[in-house]
Amino acid sequence: MHYWKGLEAVPAGFGPSVVTIGNFDGVHRGHREVLQAVAETAKRHAASAVAISFDPHPAQVHRPESAPELIMGLADRIETLANEDLDALLMIRYTLDFAQASPEEFVKSIIVELLGACAVVVGHDVRFGHGNAGDFATMCELGEKYGFEVIGVEDIGDHRRWSSTWVREALNRGDVETAAQILGRPHRMRGEVVHGAARGRELGFPTANLETAASGIIPADGVYAGWLVDEAEVRWPAAISVGSNPTFEGVSRQVEAHVIDRPSEGVEDFDLYGQQVVVEFVAHLRPMVAYRGVEALIEQMREDVERTRGVLVNA
Repeated sequence: MHYWKGLEAVPAGFGPSVVTIGNFDGVHRGHREVLQAVAETAKRHAASAVAISFDPHPAQVHRPESAPELIMGLADRIETLANEDLDALLMIRYTLDFAQASPEEFVKSIIVELLGACAVVVGHDVRFGHGNAGDFATMCELGEKYGFEVIGVEDIGDHRRWSSTWVREALNRGDVETAAQILGRPHRMRGEVVHGAARGRELGFPTANLETAASGIIPADGVYAGWLVDEAEVRWPAAISVGSNPTFEGVSRQVEAHVIDRPSEGVEDFDLYGQQVVVEFVAHLRPMVAYRGVEALIEQMREDVERTRGVLVNA
């Protein structure tokens, strides 16, 4: 997949193409249905399959005080889209100046003239152009005017439409299983492993602590079964703690992953500090609670490890 960072990166005379537009936060199953339709339509037209997305998220520009948390960071969004059957991804820097373009100006200058679109594939809830004035009907009118086909993809889901909003709701209550059903894969965070208070090591359960700037929504406080993926792309089973660890005072909210079943030899070399790792959340085990004394906490942590091992056997 070609990655074009900005309009100027698109090769001159590009086309024909089949285009879709979206923020694609999470690249969930609904997004992937649209992307599949783009790829199939592109093959039918002997054209290139292209997705247009935006960075930052438009809501972060227009209403930063109430913009939704992003399910995944930009690097993960690009990586996940690269696994779809796309020929190119155009990432447009979203600014207030760019937002001034009318629906027709956006379509004419980018979709028609820059990308040479012969077809556009979008959901029926699509909005585009200044003030989100353009909708599906507008796109159909512009398709007739500029000579490209418009294909609408119906809402997709089980009892509810798959959406980024639904994923956020699930993660905010710690329901990583529902989030995974919508995403089609476990929710993940990515960040550098940093030094913490070393309490886990002192208790016999050393953890990899994610930096506070890690990308991806932090699920609700609690303990989870999941995976830690290191820079060598080795997947380690992990018991993951999210929260402020109420057994100890003065600890800020953090994400810590205790790798279980570590190698019996070379443990001292198992050093993740400074690495960019991925933490994947598979199942919620329990809420975060305060324990009366360290011994009770250690006993609970042993139980968490055993439950994690059991959950991940078939994961």
